[in-house]
Amino acid sequence: MSQETPSKKRYRKLVFLTWFLTLDLIMFGAFVRLTDSGLGCPDWPGCYGSVTPIGALDSIRQAVQVMPDGPVTLPKAWIEMIHRYVGALLGFLIILITWMSWRCRNKFEYSPRLAVVTLLAVCLQGAFGAWTVTMKLMPLIVTAHLLGGMSLLALMTWLAARERHYPSVRAETLRYTPWVAVGLALLFMQIGLGGWVSTNYAALACMDFPTCNGSWLPPMDLKNGFSLVRGLGEMPGGEMISQTALTGIHWVHRNFAFVIFAFMGFLSVRLMKDPGLRGPAHLVLALLVAQLFTGLTTIFFQWPLLIAVLHNGGAAGLVLATVTLLFRLGHTARTSATSQL
Repeated sequence: MSQETPSKKRYRKLVFLTWFLTLDLIMFGAFVRLTDSGLGCPDWPGCYGSVTPIGALDSIRQAVQVMPDGPVTLPKAWIEMIHRYVGALLGFLIILITWMSWRCRNKFEYSPRLAVVTLLAVCLQGAFGAWTVTMKLMPLIVTAHLLGGMSLLALMTWLAARERHYPSVRAETLRYTPWVAVGLALLFMQIGLGGWVSTNYAALACMDFPTCNGSWLPPMDLKNGFSLVRGLGEMPGGEMISQTALTGIHWVHRNFAFVIFAFMGFLSVRLMKDPGLRGPAHLVLALLVAQLFTGLTTIFFQWPLLIAVLHNGGAAGLVLATVTLLFRLGHTARTSATSQL
């Protein structure tokens, strides 16, 4: 079988390594964002024109003297540059995946199109990484960068899923395929809302639960809160963003989480009845509970770094598990259609 050839084995190992690195990079990206290290090196791709912060020590010291509590410090510069180094490595690995997929397209049982799409996605993600710096952490760009990372993880999960063999899904379970796709779309909406909360520093806009500032429906400025084209910490007119705008951002993300919890929770309970989907369905349910716990913990303990990073990782895990569910359903449907030909 082609799956047993040396080239296929190397390809499989490369795909799983890249998938794992993608997940790690998303977690580290959250660490960069939550430690305010996104402008640790305020230029791109280097650090004050140097390959490492070591060559930029003089510039970094001058920046610290001007703004001791500013965005540029030596630790933040290293955090930002390590993120860029790992991102470059990820891009290189995806280039290798695409090259192997294309080179062995007649030996593998599937086309290289998904690998090519993944390569385009990582290139776009790199561009958003550059724009994040050059546009000074503009909330729209930072949120798009987060969604791009999650999309890249979804593509890598699909690539990795093709390299494993799964038990068939029951025919009657296939009717849930559109609902899983809807769940994935809702999940990306919630991740976008979460990114909007994080990049606007609205995580602590509501310090109580289940109410928000003592009210079920607090005063909110949703228009300015969700105005997309504006700078960090600003309203569209350039003035400082208001507390009511931050409250609106937080409130929408918090309450949409209940929609996700109900929809994905009910769906995973139904899907875990099928042995072919039991593993990822259990994972979805466990991660939903974990997300609820870490989300509440960020409020009650005032956004501790570790919990906030884990909250971002839980969102990535939900994307991973949901894409796996979708792949297994689609794989069974494709296998059934092929067998009927």
